[in-house]
Amino acid sequence: MFHQDLLTDILLRLPIKSLLRFKCVSKQWLSLISSPQFHRRRRLLASSGILLCQTTDLIYHTSLAGTNSDLPFTSLSFIGDPAGVNILQSSNGVLLCCSSFHTARMGLGRSYYICNPSTQQFSILPKADFENVSKTISGAYLVFDSSKSPHYRVVSVRRCSSPSSSSSSSSNSYHIVTYSSETRAWRLSGSPFTAPVMVFDDGVLWNGSIHWLSPTGASLFFHIDQERLGTMPAPPSAEKWSNRRLRYFAESGGHLHLIEVYGSATRFHVYELERDYSSWLPTYQVDISAIVDAFPVMVRSFPDTSDPIFYAFSLLLVKEDEKDSLLVLHVPGEFLLYNLRNGTFKKLGPVSSEENIALQIGCFHAYQYTETLAEFLIALCVQ
Repeated sequence: MFHQDLLTDILLRLPIKSLLRFKCVSKQWLSLISSPQFHRRRRLLASSGILLCQTTDLIYHTSLAGTNSDLPFTSLSFIGDPAGVNILQSSNGVLLCCSSFHTARMGLGRSYYICNPSTQQFSILPKADFENVSKTISGAYLVFDSSKSPHYRVVSVRRCSSPSSSSSSSSNSYHIVTYSSETRAWRLSGSPFTAPVMVFDDGVLWNGSIHWLSPTGASLFFHIDQERLGTMPAPPSAEKWSNRRLRYFAESGGHLHLIEVYGSATRFHVYELERDYSSWLPTYQVDISAIVDAFPVMVRSFPDTSDPIFYAFSLLLVKEDEKDSLLVLHVPGEFLLYNLRNGTFKKLGPVSSEENIALQIGCFHAYQYTETLAEFLIALCVQ
């Protein structure tokens, strides 16, 4: 019989698909692989990768280290939604998804899912039913960290109204509604609030709060545990431009990042919000002129006479930790990894066998993803 410590060390280095099979070997192996201690140790050893997504049928995975590995998954078809599924968020190996955005054309209602693609477990979020609060979700965000709790929460933003409200005021009034997998119920969080100009489906979870940027008005955040709404400082001023040109807004390694690119500039800053919300600080300067030289297909004509040249590229992901500070870019035909500390770049390993898939600028979304053994109960959707 294997010594317990030796067996644990061997199992920790196996892929999740193998671990799921090995749960059936014996009660001892099942207990070991299912234990919280095993999950914590494996999470520390797991390497982070990137999901590049278009639709449920176009999901690709690549390693930040540029190494080849088995794809953790290529589809979410196991969920069985007839309209297909779109990924909204990735959080510690668990995904928040919803029915395809084409459900309205198909005459279908939209469902929301929490799933672990590694284990092919998923949970269908029940519908929330509150007086004067819309059932339609304007934005949804997953809060999950298996090192702190086996349970997850989903924070949603919904329009609200009252019979006495005018249609114009009620259209800008919202309420936070939160779901807990521990109680299996939705609850109203905080008080209703007004936000005239806000895109809630672009919110970012950071510092225990959900953050939203406004193109014109005040930018907001909602502290989840305190159920408190606050305001963020405005991003650095964009002189001579009537509209903000936001190209990236996301969290990585405990940092909230923002990138704006104006005109045909090849240089721009990566800004980071201070934890006390006092200001946005420029932490890195990016210079893509060498990338433009290496990939002249990036240079495109543009019909705007005031901005005759622009460069075709997408900013997919900022990855910052103790070891590296990296920016993932998509240029026509290639995915690139740009080192924010020294300005060098390289191709981001193999992504797809389809030669034309990387040509579709602006069609991809990127998410950090680490496989997890996290398990949760499957709940039925309440219509």
